[in-house]
Amino acid sequence: MVEIERFTDPRAVLAAAGDLLAAEPVLTTVTSTVTHGAVGTPAPTEHPRWWLVVRVEGEVVGIVMRTAPFAPYPVYTTPLPDDAARAVGEWLVRHAPDVRIVGGGLPAAETIAGVLAGAAGVQVEGSERLRLFDLPALVPPPAAPGGRRLATASDLDLCAAWLARFDGEAAEQAGRSHHGEGELSRTEVARRIEEQRTWLWEVDGVPVHLTSFNHPALGVARIGPVYTPREHRGHGYAASCVAAVSDDLLALGARVCLFADADNPVSNGVYVRLGYRPLALTGRFELGPITR
Repeated sequence: MVEIERFTDPRAVLAAAGDLLAAEPVLTTVTSTVTHGAVGTPAPTEHPRWWLVVRVEGEVVGIVMRTAPFAPYPVYTTPLPDDAARAVGEWLVRHAPDVRIVGGGLPAAETIAGVLAGAAGVQVEGSERLRLFDLPALVPPPAAPGGRRLATASDLDLCAAWLARFDGEAAEQAGRSHHGEGELSRTEVARRIEEQRTWLWEVDGVPVHLTSFNHPALGVARIGPVYTPREHRGHGYAASCVAAVSDDLLALGARVCLFADADNPVSNGVYVRLGYRPLALTGRFELGPITR
């Protein structure tokens, strides 16, 4: 029997399902980071923020959340058994039929999207696959020209502009369409800068690359987004900056992970050469136009 309980208080989510996050802290890094980060922050009024704790025969098997601050407010799921994923899809059909994007662990995210699509008479139109990597030991790359510095408030315009281009260019490199959803808001970029979570790589005083990261949750820190403008690619800036930030986090005693587009061999190759190892695939599925 599948039970689904909805929460709006992240503390209650952690009380109910924190053991699941702690048992697989790398595989659940997104859910853990978001949920821990929401503790103590006011509930937003401009977008949804809720979690579903999913149980099978009384045992917690997964968490589904709708917390993203950008339209169309996607749903994100941890891995789930198939029957639980189908039950989540049916719950969403009844309680959140406006959901248009489902991301997270595979095959659960695809199953949930399929249930929603079937109920709405639409197709599952687009998908992206992200590969989750962790870092057992860093392999230093060849030195790149320049060096890194923390971004400051004076860099906000540059960082916001670069990160607004990140998703679209990633989709282009992977041969996918992109509809403009998912970019970090200017407020979020400013928060990352204020919290000293954004590094710039500079050459002769000119920024050429950005690496951001998330502070550890349950001992796991996640690198990303990582962005190099087209005109500065191919010089090793990303490898050098990601390596330096990864080394910082390892020195703090954190386990380090990141996501890379599974269909982009360039970025995957960079991370593998730094010592990152692939762990799992996640997906992102969009509901397409009405077909009936």
